[in-house]
Parts: sequence; C-alpha cells; structure tokens
Amino acid sequence: MQLTFVGTGSTTAAPLYGCDCEVCTSAHTNPTFKRNPASVLVEAGGTRILIDAGLHNLGERFAAGTFEAFLITHFHADHVQGLLPIRWGVGDKIAVYGPPDNEGCADLYKNPGLLDFRTVHKFESFSIGEITITPVPLIHSKPTLGYCLQWRHSRIAYLTDTVGLPPATADFLRQWQPTQLILDCSFPPRLDMPKGHNDVTRALESIALVQPEHAWITHIGHALDMWLIQNVDALPENVSVARDNMVIGR
Repeated sequence: MQLTFVGTGSTTAAPLYGCDCEVCTSAHTNPTFKRNPASVLVEAGGTRILIDAGLHNLGERFAAGTFEAFLITHFHADHVQGLLPIRWGVGDKIAVYGPPDNEGCADLYKNPGLLDFRTVHKFESFSIGEITITPVPLIHSKPTLGYCLQWRHSRIAYLTDTVGLPPATADFLRQWQPTQLILDCSFPPRLDMPKGHNDVTRALESIALVQPEHAWITHIGHALDMWLIQNVDALPENVSVARDNMVIGR
C-alpha cells in the first residue's frame, strides 16, 4: 500500500495570509515550505482513494475516473472545499464516505450533484476495492473519524483532526498495531491544552501510546514549522515530519 501526502497543512499553514515570518516568507518562493490543506492519496493494487478534499484545485490535480472514492474525516471547510466545484461536473457518481453529521457542509448536502454521500460508523469495517477500512472516533469540534487502512500486511492509520485519542480508539490501535501512523500535529509544544488539534506534546503522547513502527505528523501550522527549524532534533527517531508530495509505503 502506497500513500502520497497531497497536502500536509493546517488552516494556518505557510504561506499564511499577511504573515511575514521566516517560514511564510520562504513559502512564497520555495515550494518546500508551502503546505496545502491536509489530505492523502492511498493506492493498493488497483484501488485508489482520496482521504479528505481540501485541495482548491482538486479537479485539476485528479482527472475524473482516477480514484474510486473519497473518505472524509469531517465536514470542516478545509477538508471538503475541493468538492464544491467537482459536484457540478458530468459523468459517474463519486462515493463520498464520512462520519454521521446531519449538518455536514450544508450546501454540499443540499446540492450534491455528482457526489454520493454515504455515512460510515466508528469501528464498523467496510471495503473499497482491495482496501479494508475501519473508521475510529477522534476528538474534535465536529464529528470526526480517523481511518485505519489495511491491504495485505500493510496497515496505515490516518488520524486528523484530533486532540489526543479517545480511550476506545487508543485500545483499538494498540491491538491493531499500524505499520504507519499519520497523526495531526498543528502546534509547537504548549503549556495549556490545545483546542481542536494536537501540539507536539500531545502528539508524541499518542504515538507513545500506540507504538507504531513509524509515525508521521501532518496538519502542520506555520508556527510549528518555525519551531521545527529551531529544534531540529526534537522528535524521536521513529517520528518524521510529512511534507506535500512525499510518498511512503512503496
């Protein structure tokens, strides 16, 4: 199973509008520092799935018919805004799996166009093509699911957005033992409890709890990128920083 980081940024990712910090300034000229909204492309055998749809030019990046379905973690705008123009296209319906949320992104529900919204539920496994998927609940301001993806001996857990892990999710992951854990980490270490997203301290606590073979942090804000530049050896050896267009699991 192969995973491509289509985007690795939070809503405050570089370049942040109006910000002249080192990271945001560099992002205007150096694509290494630029982060698009967090999302990934998962490929296994003949199956291709996109998790989240926040990329503004999603329809240009992925031509019609090049993937089977969307998995939506939750219905905040930065995770679904790419669906807005796609829905008015022509052709076959596109399955969009997501958590129970009666409000969702209201305009998408009212005018779905090509989008075929399907509700999935925590710990109820299902399959798309050759990939088996188990949704797990996360801790966020909207109903939010992470997705545990299995194909043959490869197991990847994609968990964003969240602050820590619910006990039931942590228990499941410890037993399931992901080969790769991809986890929300939006902020540098903080003394107070962050809202909506992990800081470095809470992300590392969750990684230590699950003990995957390797972990990647994503959904990164510009302040965290600055902190990582200033603290280059701060993360354990089994934890890496994801970047846009990076590919893992080949």
